[in-house]
Amino acid sequence: MTCEEMRTEDNASTITEFVLLGFSDLPNLQGLLFGVFSIIYVIVLIGNSLIVIITRLDAALETPMYFFLANFSSLEICYVSVTLPRILVNLWTQDRSISMLGCATQMCFLLMLGATECFLLAVMAYDRYMAICNPLHYPLVMNHELCLQLAVGSWIGGIPVQIGQTCQIFSLHFCNSNHINHFFCDIPPILKLACGDTWVHEAAVYVVAMLFVTVPFMLILASYSKIISTILSLPTAGGRAKAFSTCSSHLLVVLLFFGSASITYLRPKSNHTAGIDKLLSLFYTIVTPMFNPMIYSLRNKDVIAALKRLLLKKIV
Repeated sequence: MTCEEMRTEDNASTITEFVLLGFSDLPNLQGLLFGVFSIIYVIVLIGNSLIVIITRLDAALETPMYFFLANFSSLEICYVSVTLPRILVNLWTQDRSISMLGCATQMCFLLMLGATECFLLAVMAYDRYMAICNPLHYPLVMNHELCLQLAVGSWIGGIPVQIGQTCQIFSLHFCNSNHINHFFCDIPPILKLACGDTWVHEAAVYVVAMLFVTVPFMLILASYSKIISTILSLPTAGGRAKAFSTCSSHLLVVLLFFGSASITYLRPKSNHTAGIDKLLSLFYTIVTPMFNPMIYSLRNKDVIAALKRLLLKKIV
């Protein structure tokens, strides 16, 4: 073993923590960024919490569609809370270090919740498919028991695989640097720090991404192709408009989330750049959850009506 290899091996064995560089290249904007992300976090918490509360308190929203929407809003709160509080702490204290265990824990929860979002969006597409394409069988098929099973399956379905993937990634040796050029612990920037050839791990990432991203997305596309075909065959313009309005919000969220997530995890490692990775990660982990309540409420008359009823009760 050469002296250089010994130094590399020794460095890899002594790394016990990482440094999240985040916005360290913008030293004059730390206070502004802290304020902006604090506001975003409050918006995410309030917006998604309101949807959960409304769907639980308003009897008119006790349907499978809004049951899954409440689950989705709860998921968005959890998803953002995995990354954004850590970003705020880093900006406030300027201490960007994170232990290897803390980094692995953050990445594991991020991956598990990301898998849940993929599954839940596919379940929501299936719910719309049943409601529009099979309206007579909808109440029988989408009963409370099935809805509960689909929701629980979405939440726990990805846990074993993502725990295994996290263990696989952190079984690697890391050398030369412990600086993660990212806002949080994610697979692409961490793989860049690994020693030696990581093609086996990259292949595993692609397989998991195909399973948890591509397969749900294809199921969503299949559902919506059938939905659109059914909508276009409706005899009245009013019926078509109403059917489109119930699906457009979900379809927009699907495109925003799957678009950015697919580019992040399905690109070859050689095509990853820190700037693009940061932009995409901000988009699907923070920006999308912030806009989801607006997308679902502003484009949904039932949610707006339920919110008005809730506010009127508070006033009276």
